[in-house]
Amino acid sequence: MPKTTKIAISLPDDMLTVVEQERGESGESRSEFFRRAVEALLRRRREQDKTERYVRAYQQNPESKEEIEAARHAASAILSEESW
Repeated sequence: MPKTTKIAISLPDDMLTVVEQERGESGESRSEFFRRAVEALLRRRREQDKTERYVRAYQQNPESKEEIEAARHAASAILSEESW
């Protein structure tokens, strides 16, 4: 198991009340609750960063008219084979 470090955090009372209700319903410890919350936040930020990099790259190198037409042709061919 990776090394862990204990930390202390401060929360407004109303937020702690909601956290306690949520974790009580799930049966998780406070550590598990906050670890899961931090993991979700970091995962969302990584995904957002990837999306932003993708958009910037696409804006710098958009598809050519020929590539768009080839994609349309391929999609039409694939969809025409479906048994709608």
